[in-house]
Amino acid sequence: MNGVPEDLIVYEIAVVVPKRNLNEENKGYDCVEVLVNEFRNVGLIVERVLGLSDEFIKLAAPLETLGRVAAKMQMKKTTHIGIDLQFEWEEIKAFVRQPDGSLFSWCERFQCYRHLIYEIVNKKNSDVTLKFDGKEIPWEAGESLLQRLELEGIVKQVFPLHDEIKRKKLLRSWALNWWDFTAQPIDEIYAYFGTKIAVYFAFLGMYTRWMIFPATFGLILQLIDFGSLKLLVFPAFFISIVLWAVLFFQFWKRKNSALSARWHLNFSVSTSEGYKLSGREWNSLQPPLELVKNSGIDKTKEKEALQRYEWFGYLKRFRNDVIIILSIICLQLPFELAYAHLYEVLKSDMVKFGLTVVYLLVIQYFTKIGGKISIRLIKHENNENTEYQADSLVYKVFGLYFMQSYIGVFYHALLHRNFMTLRQVLIQRLILYEVLENLVENSLPYLKYSYKKYRAVRVPLKFMFHSNASLLLRNKKKREKGLTGKIQFATRVEKEYLKPTYSASISEELEDGLFDDFLELALQFGMIMMFACAFPLAFAFSALNNIAEMRTDALKLLAMLRRPVPRAAATIGAWLNIFQFLILMSICTNSALLVWLYDQEGKWKLEPGLAAILVMEHVLLLIKFGFSRFVPEEPAWVRAKRMKNATQAQDMCSKQLLRTISGREKAFGGYIRRKKPAGTNKSQ
Repeated sequence: MNGVPEDLIVYEIAVVVPKRNLNEENKGYDCVEVLVNEFRNVGLIVERVLGLSDEFIKLAAPLETLGRVAAKMQMKKTTHIGIDLQFEWEEIKAFVRQPDGSLFSWCERFQCYRHLIYEIVNKKNSDVTLKFDGKEIPWEAGESLLQRLELEGIVKQVFPLHDEIKRKKLLRSWALNWWDFTAQPIDEIYAYFGTKIAVYFAFLGMYTRWMIFPATFGLILQLIDFGSLKLLVFPAFFISIVLWAVLFFQFWKRKNSALSARWHLNFSVSTSEGYKLSGREWNSLQPPLELVKNSGIDKTKEKEALQRYEWFGYLKRFRNDVIIILSIICLQLPFELAYAHLYEVLKSDMVKFGLTVVYLLVIQYFTKIGGKISIRLIKHENNENTEYQADSLVYKVFGLYFMQSYIGVFYHALLHRNFMTLRQVLIQRLILYEVLENLVENSLPYLKYSYKKYRAVRVPLKFMFHSNASLLLRNKKKREKGLTGKIQFATRVEKEYLKPTYSASISEELEDGLFDDFLELALQFGMIMMFACAFPLAFAFSALNNIAEMRTDALKLLAMLRRPVPRAAATIGAWLNIFQFLILMSICTNSALLVWLYDQEGKWKLEPGLAAILVMEHVLLLIKFGFSRFVPEEPAWVRAKRMKNATQAQDMCSKQLLRTISGREKAFGGYIRRKKPAGTNKSQ
């Protein structure tokens, strides 16, 4: 379990309830005692830990318990012949194990835990009255016990626990291992954090390694004065980085496909070329279950209902996108242009600094409002699952950040045509922003944790003062000494409870902290790509920042935050399309910068140099869209493995079908032969 021998107990889930005084006479009716007994009845291993102000119920599950609940959930897993079949505990040897040797991945185990603890229901025909500190709580028939206690505020939180053995191993081999630069134990990250976080770090590592080429090229351009040759060198640099970006994302798709095959993620087995990774290319407008159940009654009405549902879904999404785009154009664009213009015309540095402070405060508030509006709009879309809702949120909110991050740079680049001012803005946005962002990103969780620790110690002491003032006075000096010293907790589970969660800055409902991490990468990529000809050295700064980002993000996840809830998404989702959009934007903006560099007098005549830039722009656009045909998205060994598995699956299904048909024919023939003499005698 979790990468260690599966017979060793590893507590992976914690349930937090308030600390209380329990009388023996009410022990059998106490809701927490009932909850603990129900946990044990479903096969979970329970350990109860008392903290300063709360009680923690730690849960572990033996392999058999997880296996039987996986079979009950009809979970599909990959077999040794490559077919995804419904899991059965009795046929455990037929299913492929994870790279770390465990039967279930962390995502699958977490799903099993949630099913176990939330499917504890009142199986009696009548309501059961539970008690908690003198308060009566009705537990209705068929109602989930954990959900009822969450509604009553008795169960404060349910969260995953860190595995100390794996956590310390990852700290040594990953977070604190600075000598390998971009090397990362991706399989161990996948086993510990799940698919989505592992895919993020795989993308970050590959992105940083590939950035060595443009960083070196940009450093050469910055250090060497090419003089009049810059009119040839800068277009060559521009062409090279566009080709670099296009190739990088094509090879990233190949790596993503290889990782999915290595981790045995779900595949739809087919011999056709229409193979897709499940969860990657599904239609986001799948009909609801009611329409599917009612299908087959009237084919005409069924077709009309499905078409109506499909097109209404597209119209709702189009309506929401139009609302967001018009809001950005009518509200945010004038505000951004006004700030950029004032920053350009003001002479005093102090006034500029004050203007920037006001701008940052207002834009943060504006972004939060935009995120809340986007979430409300998404709830009225026909998205298939949470991952598609998260992708829709990413598209909408990135529009806000795109305008916020780039409109000022566009203003300086295209209107004022001042290279020095443009480079100053880029240095400010890239270096200062990324340094401050990393400081805030890594210091804020520690400050939150320290504040919660302080409150966790203060609250019990305040309760002690009201309950026993004389005892408080007798031990005043001892407690004051303890308060001024280092705060210590007896249990690790309480420390984890006080740590912040890995949550997004815009919405905890649909996104986790990966939104902010991917957003930081996307904004960085757009900045260095769209203005590459103006500041080639930006690639070197970004490469150094990403090397540090890998280790600081790892340290943040392993030491500063709770263990994140795993997400099963096998790709980077909507962010891939955003990166592709930024490549297209970079072709247009760098072409404009080259025209500006070539036509310094502003005559804008169609001379050979300008014509060559326009031709180059169109050629690069064609290359961008045509390169996917030359670099396949799936490695040959993955394709061969898939085809082999599909062929084996067809052979086995064909043989089983022939045996079934043959058995039925024999049974039917024997039945006829047994019936024939009776019929013959009767006719005679």
